[in-house]
Amino acid sequence: MANPLILKLEHGADLTDEDRALLQSLSSGARQIQAHRDVIDEGDRPENVHLVMEGWAYRYKVLPNGKRQIMAFLVPGDFCDLHVAILGEMDHNIGTAWGCKVVDIPRKVIDELGQNHPRITRAMWWSTLTDEGTLREWLVNMGQRQADRQMAHLFCELLVRLQTVGCADEDSFEFPLSQTDLADTLGITSVHVSRVLQELRAQGLVIWQDKRLRILDVPKLKAFSSFEPRYLHLNKRRNRGISHGNAPLR
Repeated sequence: MANPLILKLEHGADLTDEDRALLQSLSSGARQIQAHRDVIDEGDRPENVHLVMEGWAYRYKVLPNGKRQIMAFLVPGDFCDLHVAILGEMDHNIGTAWGCKVVDIPRKVIDELGQNHPRITRAMWWSTLTDEGTLREWLVNMGQRQADRQMAHLFCELLVRLQTVGCADEDSFEFPLSQTDLADTLGITSVHVSRVLQELRAQGLVIWQDKRLRILDVPKLKAFSSFEPRYLHLNKRRNRGISHGNAPLR
C-alpha cells in the first residue's frame, strides 16, 4: 500500500528517493487509537507532532454549554499541527472519528528535518499553508454558503483530499462520521443534516450508506457547491532550486 504521507508531500516539493525513504521511516511505528478517543486534549502540553496514517481524526472544541464545533478533518497523510510542540498548551482537542492509526513524531525529529532536509522542509511548509487555506475556505462555508451547498462543498473537498493520498475511488470514499459529527462540523442540527442529505439524494447528487459516501455526479456536485480546489494547492510551484537556508520547522 502506498504511503499517504509521501503521496501528499509530493505535491509540495520534488522529493528524491532519499527523501521518500526518510519519510517512509518517519511514518512507521503507528499506534492504534480506538474510535471516539482523544489523541490530545485541550490544555495538554504538546511534546510530539501527530501524523495520521489510517482512519480519520478531527480538531474540535467544546463550549461550556456542551456544544461541540469540529474545525478540521485530518485524513491519512495529515499532520496534526507541525508547529504544535512550541506551544505551552493545546488550545483545542484532537479526537478520532473511528479507529485511527497515528505516528508520534518527537519535536527534535521535526527540527532535524528542518535543518538538514530542504525538500522535505519545503513540503512540510506547503502542508501547513494548505491547512491554513482549508481553514479559510471552511470559514467562507460557515459564513456565506447555505447548508446544502456547504455540505456539498465539504464532500467535494474530502473526495479530492482522499484521492490525493490514495484513499478514495473516482466518486466515493469511506465516510465514518455520524450525522451528529456532520452537524457539529456544519454548525446545524442533526435534523437539518438529515433533511439536507435527503435533498441532495433526491437531486441525484449523493448517497451515504454503510459508512461510505458516493457522489453520483461529481461535476454536478462541484458546480452546485461552487467548489474550486485552488485552496488545496495541488498544482506544484516550480522553482529552479532550493536553498539550504530554509527556516527550520520550529
